[in-house]
Amino acid sequence: MPFATAHTVSLHGAVGHLIDVQTDVSPGQAGVTMVGRADTTITEARDRCRMAIINSHLDWPATKRITILLSPADLLKRGTHFDLAVAVSVLAAAGAVPGASMVDTAFIGELTLDGNLRPTAGALPMVLAAAERGIRAVFVPEPQAAEASMVPDMSVLGVRSLAQVVAILRDEEVPEADPVAPLSGARLLSWRGQERLEELDLADLVGIDDARYAVEVAAAGGHHLLLSGPKGSGKTSLAERIPGILPDLTPDESLELSAINSLAGTLDPAAGMLVRPPFSAPHHDASKASIIGGGAGAVRPGEVSRAHCGVLFLDEFPLFRSDVIEALRQPLESGDVTVARRDESVTLPARGMVVLASNPCPCGDFSGDVRLNRCTCREVQRRDYRNKVTGPVADRVDIVRHLPPLRRRDALTDLVTAESSTQVRERVVAARARQADRYAAESWRLNGHAPGPVLRDRWPLSKAGQQAVDDQLYAGRLSRRGATRVHRLAWTVADLRRVDRPGLDEVAAALCLRTGDPMLLSMLARVS
Repeated sequence: MPFATAHTVSLHGAVGHLIDVQTDVSPGQAGVTMVGRADTTITEARDRCRMAIINSHLDWPATKRITILLSPADLLKRGTHFDLAVAVSVLAAAGAVPGASMVDTAFIGELTLDGNLRPTAGALPMVLAAAERGIRAVFVPEPQAAEASMVPDMSVLGVRSLAQVVAILRDEEVPEADPVAPLSGARLLSWRGQERLEELDLADLVGIDDARYAVEVAAAGGHHLLLSGPKGSGKTSLAERIPGILPDLTPDESLELSAINSLAGTLDPAAGMLVRPPFSAPHHDASKASIIGGGAGAVRPGEVSRAHCGVLFLDEFPLFRSDVIEALRQPLESGDVTVARRDESVTLPARGMVVLASNPCPCGDFSGDVRLNRCTCREVQRRDYRNKVTGPVADRVDIVRHLPPLRRRDALTDLVTAESSTQVRERVVAARARQADRYAAESWRLNGHAPGPVLRDRWPLSKAGQQAVDDQLYAGRLSRRGATRVHRLAWTVADLRRVDRPGLDEVAAALCLRTGDPMLLSMLARVS
């Protein structure tokens, strides 16, 4: 039968669509026609596949008319990973490969002119999407076999060449082939500083107990955090120590994050699935596309998505471009980011902690204490600097803390009493376990992700605590969004203190965290 179908996957952001590559080989004017909204990288596959088949010592139906349909035809498709499915489909339609051997099987990989395979970015999310559509076996380039094997109950065949694929489908002896070079981006992973961050300890920081507690609450509930203060007050040091107090990723989180990195082309298959929360700290000159996602051609995940389930640290936040600052509204609010273009709309997950750090002025020396103020900025410069962080963006941040300059007496006391990251992480892990039990039947995992209406209906505050929030709301000191965030924070404070339901004390602590009230520690000392 001069007709055959092979399967592959088309990625649109983090969503994969199963594609039927249907090929008809019939008498007529010789030539190849490809239809189904294919971009340039796929239309070029006609020539790559023809030479790969010929150089693999297989028969290309040169005297026949070849029609290739990428179905569904209304979906835009891009990527060189279609090559293998196209070549196998043509061979099956020409009778060189039994069509029955391709049932419930997907083919992913780019072909070279000599018939060898090359890996492509996004193998893991492609295999995940194929598994959801009933595919039970997948052919991938050999270096990506370990990555594809992360998907449960999937038979993965890592191959080096088109000739090997054909031999397996024919149930013949598999020929030798040259090893496949891995993605070039994988070699750069060893330059990253994730290992250095794991060695940092909260015990190194002195004199900032107030901010340390705020960081603990943020880590326990997945809340966004704004740290402000003069230069050298410890903002960056605190942010870099947050990964050290976060628990390991759950299996679902690990698979999600590994899929995002695979899509970005930065997953090292040899390292296996990611198990530690990521930490990303882009420079303030980064573009909107690099932070939010985008780029030329296919949409690639930005830093906010690559920090999913981890920490995105934006140091010197007012120095970021205005379009980047405003674009953070969506991930801060909903935990995902949508990149819309003329031809497509791509949604990527971005449910990590966003930690912002800012100085009080451009020079970083301004202090409310006249004795410590060494600022040389004019008032108009300080005002313009602060106004870069607009009200709608600031309102989406859960916790605000101001770090004062270090005082000698703070350092002397903290050298004796400072807790280590291990001690703090034990409390964070216990608090997250309480949240996991409470939200076991829900789609979210942490207090920072819980929808406000659901919290009010199913997990309300005590009567006195709700009254305190309402008083602040109707007095104009809290927005409705701010009231929801106080509710979430109160639950996280309660989880850290092992309280079954947030009362007035937990709400008071949440209000202090939300508004940046410097009386947080003294208030906590009274209630404890």
